Amino acid sequence: MSIAMSVRFCAFVAVLKLTALAAMAHPIAQGAMEVLICADYIDIVARVSTEEVFVAEAFGDKTYEKTRLDEVWRRHGEYLLSHLEIAVDGLPLTGRVAEIGSPGKTTPGDRVRYNLRFDLPHNRNYPNAISLRQNVLNEFIFAPGNRWEASYIVRVFQQDRLLGEGLLFTSRVPLAFACDWNGVAPSTFHVNQWTMAVAFVRHGIQHILGGYDHLLFIAALVLAVASVWDLVKVVTAFTIAHTLTLTLAALDIFRLSDRVVEPMIAASIVFVALQNVFSPSRSRGWLRLAVAFGFGLFHGLGFAGGLLTAMQGMAGVAILVAIAAFSFGVELGHQLVAVPLFGLMTITRSWHSRASEPEWILRLVSRVGSSAICVAGLVYLVAALR
Repeated sequence: MSIAMSVRFCAFVAVLKLTALAAMAHPIAQGAMEVLICADYIDIVARVSTEEVFVAEAFGDKTYEKTRLDEVWRRHGEYLLSHLEIAVDGLPLTGRVAEIGSPGKTTPGDRVRYNLRFDLPHNRNYPNAISLRQNVLNEFIFAPGNRWEASYIVRVFQQDRLLGEGLLFTSRVPLAFACDWNGVAPSTFHVNQWTMAVAFVRHGIQHILGGYDHLLFIAALVLAVASVWDLVKVVTAFTIAHTLTLTLAALDIFRLSDRVVEPMIAASIVFVALQNVFSPSRSRGWLRLAVAFGFGLFHGLGFAGGLLTAMQGMAGVAILVAIAAFSFGVELGHQLVAVPLFGLMTITRSWHSRASEPEWILRLVSRVGSSAICVAGLVYLVAALR
């Protein structure tokens, strides 16, 4: 490993730590895992994003000296083992890093492959019940009340037989499955599909509630709506666009560079907020729906980058189920934010209906709120353009 490579890594980590809170709106590092269950051992092949590695390096233990990239990959393998719990019939297993596949680049979109081996005790061969838990990156604070998290899309094999795929594995969603060593095909596939759908609905909700770019954009949209029907239309337009580009990117049909997507997401916040302040008459009707749809296309691409890699091993039906469930969760997340905010606006409108100039008060609330959102959006925009 050259000195230049080490210097480049150190610079990358420094920049990451300084800008993570400002530039990253979703503190979720996405990856994929394959679990291979054999009679006397269990292998886990984890493909983790370099974003996950660099976050752990930037915010983790600083007792080590500056090292080469191969040491960084090795150290994260040990970190991954210490944050991954696997139990067979209730007995915890101890694993080791058997192999590391280094990425060709050091950008956040690349993957590091870890082959983890868990040997079974001699009296525990042919396991029946297996459970997996993980809390990768959970000790690091992204923002008050919002921690970093790693999520993985998992495929499970019992020797050469597929037990399940498209399973979401996060700190909040552990995995548990049973093995059958009598040669009878398991009947849990459809259950796994339903489990996956529920998990992705939850993941979509968490994505919205933990994504400050979405929260700011939705808030800016809601501040300008005048009725429930306007609210439904504008949120639905945004969700349709978000789902469209998410699907296209997840199917590897259309993608854009993060250097384009991230600034556009930040710009969407600023544009909508400024429109609320300086041109409120254009903040409703078909023009606002077009704005919500157009910028929603970029919001969908923003999340799809890591999701594409995580879904590479999934079958076509599983991908569609995951995308549909996630999109439904996104819509629920939108409503969890939009409906209470719209309710507050409605109460304010009703409370001031007896005032001599109620519309002036509502315009003031909208403009002050939109101005604050604009400032936050500018912070994201500056960070995204660095």
